[in-house]
Amino acid sequence: MSRRLGILGYGRFGAALAELARDAGCPVRAWDPLASVPDTLAAGSEAELAAFAEVLVLAVPVFRVRAAIGPLSPALRPDQLVLHVCSVQAGPNRDLAELLGDRVAWAGTHPLFGPSALALGERPLRTVVCPNPLHPGAADRARRFWESLGCQVLVQEAEVHDRSMAYSHALAFFVAKGMLDLGELDRLAFTPPSFQAMRRTIDSVRSDASHLFLAIERANPYAAEARQKLLEALGGVHAQLEAVEPDREDGAELFPIPELGERAPELKQTRELIDELDAELVELLARRALLARRAGCIKAEHGHGVRDPSRERALLQARRQWAEAHHLDPAAVARVFESVLRFSREVQTQPGSDVS
Repeated sequence: MSRRLGILGYGRFGAALAELARDAGCPVRAWDPLASVPDTLAAGSEAELAAFAEVLVLAVPVFRVRAAIGPLSPALRPDQLVLHVCSVQAGPNRDLAELLGDRVAWAGTHPLFGPSALALGERPLRTVVCPNPLHPGAADRARRFWESLGCQVLVQEAEVHDRSMAYSHALAFFVAKGMLDLGELDRLAFTPPSFQAMRRTIDSVRSDASHLFLAIERANPYAAEARQKLLEALGGVHAQLEAVEPDREDGAELFPIPELGERAPELKQTRELIDELDAELVELLARRALLARRAGCIKAEHGHGVRDPSRERALLQARRQWAEAHHLDPAAVARVFESVLRFSREVQTQPGSDVS
């Protein structure tokens, strides 16, 4: 059964979250003294929101978490779950620990999607949930809540999360801001494919950066370190480029770009395991092809065509259910099996497909 969701803060993300929750069948109420909330969702007061919510989401910026939860704290019950949705965990987690402690369950979460992604219907939606030592069960409750909204959940320690965001989220915003401040992007008549992916990243950051940039760059305790290391690395590359003749033919040796697996041994090992699994998948496809040929022969003997639409629909529905049982995206798994079905139909129509 869907939990009653209270949303404190009805800005861009709060409004988008309310729509996502309602689409998932979750009863929703919202409160924001600074923004207009639709009558169908509006709680009459903060106290009414606190009384309604089984899960209370603080959809407010990093620096407003303390001010947002402070007035509500006395009205919250031990059976409730409070979640923040900040891209930085350190400060908000400290605020909730001080104000709620071990009295009311809480957890830090970070939806890795924004209003633009929701508006465009992008899937899958992913959310990070950070365990809270004051409430050992809170992370699992948070995971179930986000999964009920159709999200894939990654459980990660808060410190690991913030460091990862510093070297990804914060650096992406930092580079994008620098590129935008150059003032050249809108004057470019064309760009090569190597830049187009970067341009898409800049455009996606531009849609959110105005209200997130400062928090991402200053509230994350590892962001300054990441920016400094990036600047040092770029400065080193620039100095080296200025020091060499432009017609040198040993550029690959002077400026090597190592394959990712060489810099991350654990990734190399993971890729080797993936290769082993892919080999097993090919063996399974060969076995499936043999069965498909057998099925094709049987259908031919009975005067049936290769394709059986009702069987294919039932098969795809079953695979979607299997995917859900394994916490995979049913639509994505269905697309994989649509390709498998095409493969099987091709096998059945190939010359010499008789099975002895």
